[in-house]
Amino acid sequence: MGSVLEAKTVVLVSPALADANNGNWHTARRWAQCLAGHCVPLLRAQWPESSPAATADVLIALHARRSAPSIAAWARQCPGKPLIVILTGTDLYRDILDDASAQQSLALATHLVVLQEAGLQALPAALRHKARVIYQSARALKPALKPVRHFRALMVGHLRDEKDPLTWIRAAARLATGPSIPTVRWLFDHIGEALTPELAQAARAAQAAIPGYRWLGGLPQAQTRQHIKQAHVLVNSSRMEGGAQVILQAVQSGTPVLASQISGNIGMLGAAYAGYFPVGDDAALAALLLRCATDADFLALLEKQCRERAQLFDPEAEKRLVLNLVLSALSAAPPRKHSP
Repeated sequence: MGSVLEAKTVVLVSPALADANNGNWHTARRWAQCLAGHCVPLLRAQWPESSPAATADVLIALHARRSAPSIAAWARQCPGKPLIVILTGTDLYRDILDDASAQQSLALATHLVVLQEAGLQALPAALRHKARVIYQSARALKPALKPVRHFRALMVGHLRDEKDPLTWIRAAARLATGPSIPTVRWLFDHIGEALTPELAQAARAAQAAIPGYRWLGGLPQAQTRQHIKQAHVLVNSSRMEGGAQVILQAVQSGTPVLASQISGNIGMLGAAYAGYFPVGDDAALAALLLRCATDADFLALLEKQCRERAQLFDPEAEKRLVLNLVLSALSAAPPRKHSP
């Protein structure tokens, strides 16, 4: 493998870099780490930058719509060279339906990647032959012993409409202000930066009005993982997801998940998973949280179902699939013509 990739340069384009601290950035950074030591990975916000086209061998672009100018530029400048597009949730479940630039990115790509198994069905049937599934990964952490004196539920996600933090806030309000349950003391934590003023105000208001609710803002990944590990459950209330990293981080920390019943979450946790609730249904989410806090057998079932998915999110498996993808893309590329 090393001899094939040796001296090859792979450019990874991500519209979100380190300062965004979001899922797209973490995907791009982790893929660069998978490739390091086998080839020369370069993380860029766009293509082209300073390097001439001849110095790069493969382009991997994250986000069909937001990276569309880079994808089009590569296809124009480097015909015949591999062009891999990783599809995000907004790509799969919104943009490729009606955005011309996202649709062009799909057509120009030599290879497509979706981050969970249900994502394949969201693609046009005519393009599925060039798509493959590569689950993202996280290092497994030793599960924590969870305190019995309280029940901590955690949501991780920046405050933006796609993550639907208002459903989470309404569910927390239902439980905190509903009938008292002597055996349960609720703690509701939310990690994520505010990306709209209205949702920031909603989080601040929730912190003032809902007993046990804390908005912790954006945190580094290592800190976030410790919070996930210490929580009794992780909540993902998103309206759309390409393959939520916080879900796999919870699975790899021994923390069960309550998730909105959307394609991207089902592709991560499986169709038979018992912890789904309808999108936007705060009453159903509150009922699931209450069941988790009061029914040890149900919580154990969710933990078991999550453990059964854990092998999908193994770092070595992701690295192997990423390397195989790049090797396959290079092998499929036509031989480069030499000037006479």
